[in-house]
Amino acid sequence: MLFSDLGLAPQLLKAIEEQGYSSPSPIQEQAIPAVLKGRDVMAAAQTGTGKTAGFTLPILQQLSDSKKRASSNCIKTLILTPTRELAAQVAKSVEVYSQHLDISSDVVFGGVKINPQMMRLRKGVDILVATPGRLLDLYQQNALKFNEIEMLVLDEADRMLDMGFIRDIKKILALLPKKRQNLLFSATFSPEIRELAKDLVHKPIEISVNPENSTASTIEHWLVAVDKRKKSALLNKLIVDNSWQQVLVFARTKHGANRLTRYLEAEGHKAAAIHGNKSQSARTKALAQFKDKTIHILVATDIAARGIDISQLPIVVNFDLPNVQEDYVHRIGRTGRAGVDGQAISLVCADEYKQLVDIEYIIQQHIPRKEVEGFIPANPLEPSRSIRPLKAKKPKKPKKQKEHQDGQRSGENARGHKPKSKNPRHQSNKSNRTDKSGNVPRKGRGGKPSSNNSNNNRRRPANK
Repeated sequence: MLFSDLGLAPQLLKAIEEQGYSSPSPIQEQAIPAVLKGRDVMAAAQTGTGKTAGFTLPILQQLSDSKKRASSNCIKTLILTPTRELAAQVAKSVEVYSQHLDISSDVVFGGVKINPQMMRLRKGVDILVATPGRLLDLYQQNALKFNEIEMLVLDEADRMLDMGFIRDIKKILALLPKKRQNLLFSATFSPEIRELAKDLVHKPIEISVNPENSTASTIEHWLVAVDKRKKSALLNKLIVDNSWQQVLVFARTKHGANRLTRYLEAEGHKAAAIHGNKSQSARTKALAQFKDKTIHILVATDIAARGIDISQLPIVVNFDLPNVQEDYVHRIGRTGRAGVDGQAISLVCADEYKQLVDIEYIIQQHIPRKEVEGFIPANPLEPSRSIRPLKAKKPKKPKKQKEHQDGQRSGENARGHKPKSKNPRHQSNKSNRTDKSGNVPRKGRGGKPSSNNSNNNRRRPANK
């Protein structure tokens, strides 16, 4: 099949041809006709297979056919992404494919001044790419109106609907028109995310061109078992011995990324780090230098796992294994894109054995082991166990509310109190309630009844 067989406008076909593409990828071949029909879509495919063009091209086609442009401070299509880097990447694709069309687009995210973004939105934007936090900020300052939105796209939907974004997503959904087209694109869809997504879409067309959480066949991935303190030296040896010229390294923490970058620079390498504590200008500059090979090593946290699109990136290194198994698929998906071969190497210490088992379970394959001379670990990894087949997790059932019982005060259900008649604290020994004369005795120290005779409480002198 060719792009011309999908019913796209000549202006779009021209832009596609200028990018060097002639035939659509499997995800594009299935997603573009479904979106053009106006249906809600849930699409899952491996990273690097052209998901961005899979929703960008049909959106541009629909906007071109309608010929209705956004009013002042309004937008027609909203594309939400989890990270700034991914937002910039999607916005770039929209700009490239719409260059021969009279369609406006813009991108907004945090980390930069908000006033220039507010000024650009005054004229209205046909396609807006945004991160959730900055989008809500703009809405609260009356810089945006949502009443004209016709299409909503959640890119990397599994992360967008994760607990870190679910509150902002729900706030945004409550503000959007009920009648709209919804598109959810991602590389992975867990059972829990599918349940959440089904509440957002209406009778969606589900598209899956590859097994869930599978890795691209163009990626050769292997691991090296190594002591935790020797990881930096091992990475330096691999870079020098193999003459790697462009390496993307993933670290677990921001401080770890900074520490590794300083070590590599001390060893004579040109390296930079990007993570959440870096300013947006510093992150953009480091990524641009890495793409044009001014620096050879980019050390990043998982913010780059879904926001970096570099053609022919040869090497990805997991300096630390991710805590979330699905992030391994996104990390190594930065290489081996668009059919180009790539390598993904993981440096694994004994403390990370559990993460390794979880990753092999989620991708349903063993990662081959290799040894490097001089870096044999003192505590080798345990031998690989058989991989259990994946099973769909059932969603948890909501807890039933306890019914009100007689003798129970209002609100005690929520606090977990027992009825007064059944609570041992409310019951006391009747024999201690009154004395022989029927009076309630006063309690002294230690809860013991005290006598009314004050002389009994005086201390008697010791016998001589």
